[in-house]
Amino acid sequence: MTNEKAVAEKLLQINAIRLNPQQPFTWASGWKSPIYCDNRKTLSFPYIRDFVKSELCNVIFESFPEADMLAGVATAGIAWGAMAADQLKLPYIYVRPKPKEHGLGNQVEGYFEPGKRVVVVEDLISTGKSSLQVCTVLKEQGLKVEGMVSIFTYGFDVAAAAFAEAGVPLKSLTNYETLISLALDKGIVGSAEEATLLNWRSDPAHWQG
Repeated sequence: MTNEKAVAEKLLQINAIRLNPQQPFTWASGWKSPIYCDNRKTLSFPYIRDFVKSELCNVIFESFPEADMLAGVATAGIAWGAMAADQLKLPYIYVRPKPKEHGLGNQVEGYFEPGKRVVVVEDLISTGKSSLQVCTVLKEQGLKVEGMVSIFTYGFDVAAAAFAEAGVPLKSLTNYETLISLALDKGIVGSAEEATLLNWRSDPAHWQG
């Protein structure tokens, strides 16, 4: 089993990812979706959590060996970034969605020096918009964004285009195609449902189930 399949299997095992083409979920954006991903659930399962942490560290070490530090994306990426930084013995910071409205007004929390090379840790990539906003914030603080690592990506074309335009390499532990293939192999979905799931991915903004 490939690492992508192993990660996908563990996410399915604990229902961190749910598939329900018959009764679609509604995302915060208003999109209807036959899939819902909640990687926060993984934090509650120590052995799976440890496996995902190790996979994150392997990808960071192999793909971004020059990284000076890691940055987590609030809120879901904070824990994963902290665990990976601890294992890799790298400095760690995290980025808020917006600056604090009191105190020092920080948006980036932690100590850092301009010019350092940082890898961003995220749990999930959908359109990539909010994740890339974090990269913009870090660049505005004088940091060099080497790339981003996530646990899961839907693999939307709009996200691939956005990351390419921003010049930010993206590595994910597993992805939508791997997940659907595994779900089909395990009998979680049938061939008709597979077609529905793949159809959704091609145009999620207008999909109605």
